[in-house]
Amino acid sequence: MINAKIRLQSRRRFLRGVGGSALALPWLEGLAVASPVQAAPPLRMAHYYVPIGVVRRAFFPGEAGDVIPKGNLGNVMKSLGKQDPKFFAKPLDELTPTMAPLDAFKDRVTLVTGMDRTFQQGTDVHAQCASCYLSSAPPFAVKGSAWPLDRTLDHIVADHVGTRTPFPTLEFSCNSHRDNKESIYFDNISWFGTGHLAPSIRDPRKMYRRLFSTTEIDQYRNITDLVLEDARDLRLDLGHSDRQKFTEYFDSLRSIEKQLDRLETMKSELAKVDFEEPTEAHMPRGQYIRVMGDLMVVALQTGLTNVTTFMIGPERWDTPFLYEDLFDSPRSHHQMSHNQTKMIDDLVKLDQFHMQQFAYLVQKMDAVQEGESGSLLDNTIFTYGSGLGDGSTHQYNDLPIVVAGGGKRVRSGQHINMPEGTPLANLWLTQARLMGVDLDRFADSTDEISSLVV
Repeated sequence: MINAKIRLQSRRRFLRGVGGSALALPWLEGLAVASPVQAAPPLRMAHYYVPIGVVRRAFFPGEAGDVIPKGNLGNVMKSLGKQDPKFFAKPLDELTPTMAPLDAFKDRVTLVTGMDRTFQQGTDVHAQCASCYLSSAPPFAVKGSAWPLDRTLDHIVADHVGTRTPFPTLEFSCNSHRDNKESIYFDNISWFGTGHLAPSIRDPRKMYRRLFSTTEIDQYRNITDLVLEDARDLRLDLGHSDRQKFTEYFDSLRSIEKQLDRLETMKSELAKVDFEEPTEAHMPRGQYIRVMGDLMVVALQTGLTNVTTFMIGPERWDTPFLYEDLFDSPRSHHQMSHNQTKMIDDLVKLDQFHMQQFAYLVQKMDAVQEGESGSLLDNTIFTYGSGLGDGSTHQYNDLPIVVAGGGKRVRSGQHINMPEGTPLANLWLTQARLMGVDLDRFADSTDEISSLVV
């Protein structure tokens, strides 16, 4: 039996079907027994980025009665930062309207307020808030660049935890538009270093092909059938629990394939209609985001990568999206944010919509059990955040941050308010250390957030 498990362990990483298709296996208890190295699944890190900030009064506790100040935006960038200047950490009791979709996981998430970034004068506020979000370099610290942009957190962590995975990092984007109005700095949060972009994948099929296939669509459409046939002997040696998990895993892949087929059919039909916006603008946003999210979860579950970034949409692009069940016509998030006083209700709906997709992924991760170590969510530090505290005033202080998961390593169910002026890099330093990276400092950090660590 031990020899059988060792043989299975050697096949832990990949099963290869005909046509060059490769598929990784999920973490299975039976395989972990055979090797002390695989005794527990690894800790992963994922970042879910929301552009244009949020409507503060619906997101932050205690700001429900605040109003948008009048005057020059440059003079009021910090006027909405209402965080308490003092530190506190207390139970996360009642959730605000925007955070309400997380109610079922209230004890598994922590709201972190009071995190700031310093804007470097001379570049666009939206480009900098996205591209510099995960690098947080101090203003003018990076020579030869108009942006304070350095190697981002995901790649620094991947240098430590991504050396044995097929992909050190994976970059997901839910921007389906092809009208590249803005530069790359508006549409990417992952960078190998200053001026060296880690390009994200926007199309679900391209991401599926990158993860699971080296062939064209007709060869990988039935990839799960091919791999299941190759894996038949492996299933016979698995215990009941692992066999059930194995089946659930491939069923989830079939579900993704069906969703991708529906998306492709929808694109073909919409291409026949004369719309002013690109065809992709009329695809249901929720379905698009969830399909990309499902692919991210599978990539983390199978060990294809331990580090991902997931960008919900681009900064400042005015091309509208059609948000199903929200509005009757396509809307531009950026344009709406600059008319917040008149469109406050619609903007709150959009913020809640983005949080609903985050909650969907939190639930999806929690449903993936990984033996005695808990769920995939327990073994992932999953962070919701934005590079702006408010899209109307372009403020860089008091950013909206929610940290989910982390299991026994991260203290959840809290509202942590950091003292005014606390660098966002303190959070990144904390997460890097949780991931096992030995860092004395990250960017402009001053210390880690000890109250977030168990």
